[in-house]
Amino acid sequence: MAKVTRDDVARLAGTSTAVVSYVINNGPRPVAPATRERVLAAIKELGYRPDRVAQAMASRRTDLIGLIVPDARQPFFAEMAHAVEQAAAERGKMVLVGNSDYLDEREVHYLRAFLGMRVSGLILISQGPSEHAAAEIDAWDARVVLMHRRPDAIDDVAVVTDDIGGAQLATRHLLEHGHPYVACLGGTERTPTIGDPVTDHVEGWRRAMREAGKSLEGRLFPAPYNRYEAYKVALELLAGPDRPPALLCATDDQAIGVLRAARELRIDVPGELAVAGFDDVKEAALTDPPLTTVASDRQAMARSAVDLVLDDSLRVTGTRRERLKQFPSALVVRRSCGCGGE
Repeated sequence: MAKVTRDDVARLAGTSTAVVSYVINNGPRPVAPATRERVLAAIKELGYRPDRVAQAMASRRTDLIGLIVPDARQPFFAEMAHAVEQAAAERGKMVLVGNSDYLDEREVHYLRAFLGMRVSGLILISQGPSEHAAAEIDAWDARVVLMHRRPDAIDDVAVVTDDIGGAQLATRHLLEHGHPYVACLGGTERTPTIGDPVTDHVEGWRRAMREAGKSLEGRLFPAPYNRYEAYKVALELLAGPDRPPALLCATDDQAIGVLRAARELRIDVPGELAVAGFDDVKEAALTDPPLTTVASDRQAMARSAVDLVLDDSLRVTGTRRERLKQFPSALVVRRSCGCGGE
């Protein structure tokens, strides 16, 4: 059976191949609704399938968006990737996902691979300072949108959450329960000092503690971001003589590890230890007790990132501050802080 071509579709629809192309590619020129319907009906009747490879070679762009995340196994990044995929699908695009594993060389590897595939744009959740990534982006003159964190080395437009403000909300809320102080489970010595969400969560904790006249000395504890390593840190911290009355965790994954450690040590949460996290991953509502946390609008952030990476008209050309799209944080109150919520 002969392969159905664009000419066949145009002939059946009574129009030109250019108009067929405009319908298939949703542009660049508008098509009258009645003509569009005729073209779509002809495509369906003939069983026409566009040659996406040929289209990409002609336009030097694919229908793909590259997304690089530090670790898609972590619930926060998995949920963020899913939100980006949904937003991209609404724009007729597909998403390629690469995991940097918090390694600079893997981040650069995926940058080169995705940009070499002529993706329509690239969304980067960077893993660190990213000087090498910045050089790679400049070399390709790539369309890149940063998401979740904004390393100082990269000046592209960024879509982020108000991480400092969100951590302040959570810390103030724990203090309002009457605790003498709130300790903080932060990042590690590898955590960047600029542009990193965990760094900003710690800064928000600091500001709220200072506002309340509380000492910070000896109350910040380093811990990896994931629940497994945070659980080990929490076992030692909670079994020690200076167990804090309340603990703000820089990520929900850390907080889940803390809750597991508290259960093993028979420490009542929230009676003996109040806990709050940050990210509002779906699992936070299912922990025992349900976790008080800070939420961001991941769906809105994903739509904004996809729109920005695809539409040059939306890409801000002003100062670095003007190129920052910041979404507000919101406190989600559940039982782990001492409230009678969910």
